[in-house]
Amino acid sequence: MPLPAGSGTGPLAGVRVAVKDVVAVAGQRTGAGVPRWLERALPAAASAPALQALLDAGAVVAGLARTDELAFSLLGVNAHHGTPPNPAAPGRVPGGSSSGCAAAVAGGAADLGLGTDTAGSLRVPGSWCGLHAWRPTHGAVDTTGVLPLAPSFDTVGLLARDAGLLAAAARVLLPGASAPARRPAALLRSRTLLGLAEPATARAVEAALAALAERTGLPVRDVGDDVTADEAGEWAAAFRTAQAAEAWAAHGAFVTAEPGALSPAVEARFRAGERTGAAQLAAARAVVERTRARLDAVLEDGWLCLPSTATPAPPVGAPPELLEAVRAGTLPLTTLASQTGVPAVGLPAGRAGGLPVGLCVLAPRGEDRSLLVLVAGG
Repeated sequence: MPLPAGSGTGPLAGVRVAVKDVVAVAGQRTGAGVPRWLERALPAAASAPALQALLDAGAVVAGLARTDELAFSLLGVNAHHGTPPNPAAPGRVPGGSSSGCAAAVAGGAADLGLGTDTAGSLRVPGSWCGLHAWRPTHGAVDTTGVLPLAPSFDTVGLLARDAGLLAAAARVLLPGASAPARRPAALLRSRTLLGLAEPATARAVEAALAALAERTGLPVRDVGDDVTADEAGEWAAAFRTAQAAEAWAAHGAFVTAEPGALSPAVEARFRAGERTGAAQLAAARAVVERTRARLDAVLEDGWLCLPSTATPAPPVGAPPELLEAVRAGTLPLTTLASQTGVPAVGLPAGRAGGLPVGLCVLAPRGEDRSLLVLVAGG
């Protein structure tokens, strides 16, 4: 079946979209990065509403883009299909799980990537491939027709080389009429969260924050009641528990029915959800709610700025223990927006050790348009 056609006219006329292979594309089978999943899949009767909105606005599908297995990774490594290239950092992983989207956009094969972000799957590849990334307010963009991972945290968002295009495409996906953009009182810096990044990354992020402040005319202020490293570790652990439980609920039947269909590392993440008891899950949900209230209080004073990732992209072929350490180090940064449901925009922050890294800005829930106006010029 041919790829679905766009309207040909509209604000995104001619924009080429790389579609993550967890998003339904009319007439195509969704593979989700797993050959056995693709074998079982039927062609989609219709495109996911998010994709259809882009097509109605004039965009065209450049192709279906690779993803990490069932979107349960942050690295961009796929045991079945290999690792997509990172055009911004050759020889390094692109980040995932929206890995193919990032590779296509960074390499110029597409202008826009339509992907998902559960625990950072747009913001991490955005950071490592030198791209702009948008994770919307949870629930703001329709996820119908998109393969779930952990529905409490799943979102559909975008990657782009150009900040203006990112904002224009986001406006197409956001429901309702545009309200006047709101400016925060300040850009907030958490010394604790900066300290979770390795030093060169933290320096690049601080420089990018200073440049953003100069461009926007907003002051940079330290968070008054800063989070602690223990808090960050606690919310990351709670997120992983809740995410694994939801992921097992979504795909445990497939994992059980198709032994060996997933790589051992990815299957282990799903199996962690199988072992999560009700009391453990309830305790994790309680931490998520406390974290949400904590961030809401912080965002009353300004919009929070933090590293998109803890490090630059690791090398392709790095040992599994290094890849897991990079993933674990980045989750306390990415999962703050994920579990609290706030919008986040990742911006290229320059380079650390010659490799791209990103600055991420978090705004209150529902302030996507204001955030995009401020940081992406939309």
